[in-house]
Amino acid sequence: MLTATTQVMDTFHAGWGPGPWLLLFPLFWLIVIALFLIFGPLRWRRYRLEHQHQGAESVLRERYARGEIDETEYRQRLGVLRADPK
Repeated sequence: MLTATTQVMDTFHAGWGPGPWLLLFPLFWLIVIALFLIFGPLRWRRYRLEHQHQGAESVLRERYARGEIDETEYRQRLGVLRADPK
């Protein structure tokens, strides 16, 4: 029994043990979670801003279609909506 245990321990220490893989799997998952935590909110913010502008543009289009505003006012307000916020 002692020789079997010694052989297993020798095999374990000879390079057949967990080695560096033991650290790589947790490191991989930490990187994946960090990427989600970093890029998730950025994508959500961009999605929200795009849809917010589309909502304002659709209201503007509806007002123009109903005749509440003329073409010059429509184009002026559309330019303001599409301008980069500073």
